[in-house]
Amino acid sequence: MSRSTVLPASPDVGRAWPQFPLLYRALRAPVRGALERWFHLSVEGTEHLPHRGPYLVAANHHNYLDGVVLGVSVPAPIAFLVMPRVWRATPLHPMFHRHIRSIPINLERPDVGALRRALHRLQDGGVVGIFPEGPFSVRGRLESGLPGVALLALRSGVPVVPAGIRGTFEALEGRWGYIPRRVPLGVRFGPARRFSEMRRPIEDGTNDRRNARQLVTRRIMDDIAALLP
Repeated sequence: MSRSTVLPASPDVGRAWPQFPLLYRALRAPVRGALERWFHLSVEGTEHLPHRGPYLVAANHHNYLDGVVLGVSVPAPIAFLVMPRVWRATPLHPMFHRHIRSIPINLERPDVGALRRALHRLQDGGVVGIFPEGPFSVRGRLESGLPGVALLALRSGVPVVPAGIRGTFEALEGRWGYIPRRVPLGVRFGPARRFSEMRRPIEDGTNDRRNARQLVTRRIMDDIAALLP
């Protein structure tokens, strides 16, 4: 079983964040300026983001713009879990993702290596970004979450900050060349929640652990849904 605790707003505790990768730092300010000017980027709920220490950001997912919006809205550098087709979208993408310290993950099977790298990032005091739906939602609505987010939340014990991103689906729906149309973009962060497993003396805890992951995944997805229009 598992239990969750809603954390107070922006606790100023924990380790300092790792430095921004050079490419991340170089792109962040001009990209945010462009999104504010041309797409009227709106960022709400930043008081819920911890001031220090590791945490997970869990958000809905429509396309590549979601990572861009989060990357310029969260004050800490984010290491995103990235699926193969995004990692290898163009010949330049693998180099780009390595330079901004993304973490490749295979969604077709349990990727222990990717989850281990994400846990190490959190142990180093960093922030990890995850899209629990896995692949892009092609219907413009929130899909069911995959259990990887619960596994990370339970194994690490770090706060999970839900984020609801709006406008990215409309910006790229039916667009040629992945060039977004000018529609308002926004992200809203909700209260952080910490999850922990409740240990029980049972002979075989396999089903118990599976149920805990399902409950935590559902709770995180509910938190994301509450932030969407």
